[in-house]
Amino acid sequence: MTSPAIYWLRQDLRLTDNAALTAAGAQGPVIFLYVLDDETPGAWRSGGAGRWWLHHSLSSLRGRVPLVLRRGPADREIAALLAETGAASVHFARDYAPWAGALERNVKAACEAAGASCHRYGGFLLHEPEAIRNGSGEPYRVYTPFSKACFAAGEPKPLKPVPRFTAFTGAVKSDRLEDWGLLPNKPDWAKTFPDLWTPGEDGAAARLKDFIRTGLADYADERDRPDRDVTSRLSPHLHFGEISPAQAWHAVRRAQLAAGGKLDKTAEKFLKEVLWREFSYHLLHHWPSLPAEPFRREFRGFPWRDDPAGLKAWQRGQTGYPIVDAGMRELWATGIMHNRVRMIAASFLIKDLLIPWQEGERWFWDTLVDADIGNNAASWQWVAGCGADAAPYFRIFNPVLQGMKFDPQGAYVRKWVPELARLPDEFIHRPWEAPRLVLAAADVELGRNYPNPIVDHGKARDAALAAFQELKGAA
Repeated sequence: MTSPAIYWLRQDLRLTDNAALTAAGAQGPVIFLYVLDDETPGAWRSGGAGRWWLHHSLSSLRGRVPLVLRRGPADREIAALLAETGAASVHFARDYAPWAGALERNVKAACEAAGASCHRYGGFLLHEPEAIRNGSGEPYRVYTPFSKACFAAGEPKPLKPVPRFTAFTGAVKSDRLEDWGLLPNKPDWAKTFPDLWTPGEDGAAARLKDFIRTGLADYADERDRPDRDVTSRLSPHLHFGEISPAQAWHAVRRAQLAAGGKLDKTAEKFLKEVLWREFSYHLLHHWPSLPAEPFRREFRGFPWRDDPAGLKAWQRGQTGYPIVDAGMRELWATGIMHNRVRMIAASFLIKDLLIPWQEGERWFWDTLVDADIGNNAASWQWVAGCGADAAPYFRIFNPVLQGMKFDPQGAYVRKWVPELARLPDEFIHRPWEAPRLVLAAADVELGRNYPNPIVDHGKARDAALAAFQELKGAA
């Protein structure tokens, strides 16, 4: 009788284009194992919104294959399953989080102790972090040359179809997904999520198809408009591996060819966003302290402020700056925030309030369905000016001008800040400048049903620049 093979699922919750599953299926009956390991990542265990997604993604997957669910350190649970089943091999996709390398070495040691072979595969990224190097053989620190090197490396490998496999049918102990408590208790802050999201491989495929049909053509020109629905919303599906980056890449390339090249600009723009994800993991792999410490060492002495009230106002969408508040409320209600607004909201926290970027990173980690340790860390550091290829610190987003530019009719603000819905376009992004009669006609009473700005942006900008100069002087 052929010994079974363990396929350890991680951030690859799909059957298509799955090298680890393909190899496991060729070895013998497959045991589909998912381990909820909250101990190994420590403070970086999945946040609330991510756990909601994980529950529904696993629920979708178990409708297609029998899942064995275990909870605890992954190496311990894999060792136990090897002993229980006599499996001859373990197969898994590589991870790049700071703790992943040590965990994978422990899994390999557990396999060796059990006399089983251990096999690690790519698939989470288009290119392994070691594969893309600059002319000196060093890791890239700047995105643009990194992206050019990725394009020069050629198109991703052809996709792997769903492999032939036989699922293991022996008796194996498994937890109940419902007992893991991944869903929120009352009050159910995620009650609207099911109307917005369809976790799972089928949901990912449908979302990609819909994006190519309805959003791709306008992506390059309108992706910065939060009032327009042209973004892909693939990020949570990519994070959980319900779709591979190669699947998204090849689908966009096919659409580009079908359009006779008319999608050249917009296809390249989307693919560059896929490569920003690659760059984030490139940085994380080579500089594993990225989620906790500034990439640029001089920022370790930055004079941040301790401002619990300001942080709370930002988290709740009560800063008095409509575009910031709209983004923070969208995040709470949907588990996601438009990318342009993420930058505006992040800039406000860091540069208007002088609150450490790590506070924003932690809030996003808990509230984003696409919370991703590589993207989250790299993007927050980019806005803060302390990361690799970072925005200059003196680039400070003006929330009023950003709102006027990217939400010119105020549709986005009106949707998420309904107390301002009746304000005319002229004042929707600066209600504190509206005449009293205009405010009264719109039933807006600043300080009662909508806050006054918690800081004066002009003065806050000056303070941020002064802090930066202080940092430079101390360097």
